[in-house]
Amino acid sequence: MSLEDDIKQDKFLSEHQKAGINILFTGSWLHTINATYLKKFGITPEQFNVLRILRGSHPKKMMLADITCRMIDKNSNATRLVEKLRLKGLVNREICENNRRQVDISITDKGLALLRKIDSDDSVFLETLKNISKAEAIELNRILDKLRVTGH
Repeated sequence: MSLEDDIKQDKFLSEHQKAGINILFTGSWLHTINATYLKKFGITPEQFNVLRILRGSHPKKMMLADITCRMIDKNSNATRLVEKLRLKGLVNREICENNRRQVDISITDKGLALLRKIDSDDSVFLETLKNISKAEAIELNRILDKLRVTGH
């Protein structure tokens, strides 16, 4: 199905406008698929992002600012996300002994186990992405990286 069919719009001002709208529409579509998939594990895509970031630094602890700068959605409230994950037993928050204003955040064994479970599950999200070939994925990544470089 084409973008025109999906959003019921016949014409765009230019191919560049269409590309921009297509990226936004497809991003939203992928987010919805991912959110639906992660719901069965009891977490949101934003919480999943925080857990993945913490797993990447494990066993090293991270400060909230470091987590925030690595997040996919820079508008997410990382403080709130970390607190929700803490209440679920998926992360730890500890006051740093050397600097009482610093809070160190780490993923728990329960958080690591949840990510292993998600990783081993047949992801509808990843299956959707397999509609394009590896060469197409490489080219898409190259184009999207190029777009972001010119957008800064």
